Amino acid sequence: MPQDRDDAFAWIDAQRERRDRAGLMRRLSPRPADSPLLDLASNDYLGLARHPEVTAAAAAAAHRWGAGSTGSRLVTGSTELHTTLERELAEFCGFEAALVFSSGYAANLAAVSALSGRDAMVVSDADNHASLIDGCRLSRAEIAVVPHADPDAVRKALDAAEAAEGDAGEARRRALVVSDAVFSVDGDAAPLAALAGASRQYGAALVVDEAHGLGVLGEGGRGAVHEAGLAGAPDVVVTATLSKSLGSQGGAVLGPARVIGHLVNSARTFIFDTGLNPAAVGAALASLGLLRREPERAARVRTVAMGLYGRLAAAGLAAVRPDASVVSVRAPSPEKAVRWAADCRAAGLMVGCFRPPSVPDGVSRLRLTARGNLTAEQIEEAVDVIVRTAPTA
Repeated sequence: MPQDRDDAFAWIDAQRERRDRAGLMRRLSPRPADSPLLDLASNDYLGLARHPEVTAAAAAAAHRWGAGSTGSRLVTGSTELHTTLERELAEFCGFEAALVFSSGYAANLAAVSALSGRDAMVVSDADNHASLIDGCRLSRAEIAVVPHADPDAVRKALDAAEAAEGDAGEARRRALVVSDAVFSVDGDAAPLAALAGASRQYGAALVVDEAHGLGVLGEGGRGAVHEAGLAGAPDVVVTATLSKSLGSQGGAVLGPARVIGHLVNSARTFIFDTGLNPAAVGAALASLGLLRREPERAARVRTVAMGLYGRLAAAGLAAVRPDASVVSVRAPSPEKAVRWAADCRAAGLMVGCFRPPSVPDGVSRLRLTARGNLTAEQIEEAVDVIVRTAPTA
């Protein structure tokens, strides 16, 4: 149908109708500050977003440095607080240097696009987060999307690229392998050691998004890369978010000092973006301090996740065994997933609902996040509600 000349956005109405028919319409649901719902939907894995030390640190930073950072990090947006957080993050995770961004999304865009480019090759896992996918698109590099968690497929993609370059008589292009550490949909962990081996065989760098690994996996929550023995490696770069385990907001890239220096000079989401606000920096620093003092918080998250999974699987639900904090429970259809999440909410439980196009395999799910501060009673309550409201096939 031709575009209506009197209505430049008529196409939006048509798309909305298609989403409604497919059960894929999304709507905002603001929550009150004192919500009575039991929360298994947020990414506050360590339960630190409302911790008194964290909120006090956020308030103190705002009082001292102001509500906003006032500019780009390269102009007025860098404070001593930012530098301290970068030093603490790098030391905690085992890397030479770190750079803080306004969001984890911005950090991923920066790492992928600034470390590749038109003359590069990027190999990306099919289930990578949208921010990594967008980083690939912005990079203007040649992109090879490979099957999920398949190091052999990565090796084949790099081998094919190298062979093509050899046939053309060209010098070897730089290459980048990009993967989540823990995938946000089903909560499964990437085979990082094998991915590093495949990357090194062809001289490729490895970029790993630790959004769901930091604070949960590794010694004291140092992440999946640290657990795999890759922290501080000269060919490994990690991105992270401050909005999940650290209960704040913002993102970071960690890696060799020369990589961080390159990002300062070439990453558009760093150069042209306003720096992370001081309150978020202060909160993240306080959370990192708590995690250092109480490393058992990370293990508690994993215990809660396995407890949820075990109870749901025993009840006959299609739960996926978690490698970190995310527990996925598959639903028969998008419509039934939405109804299931709504029924849980009506019964006092907030859960995530993932459906196409958020899930690349087209399978709709409830997505539960195991928070380390959940009590045994709350876990039992959550399981009871999910099982009781489960749809039939």
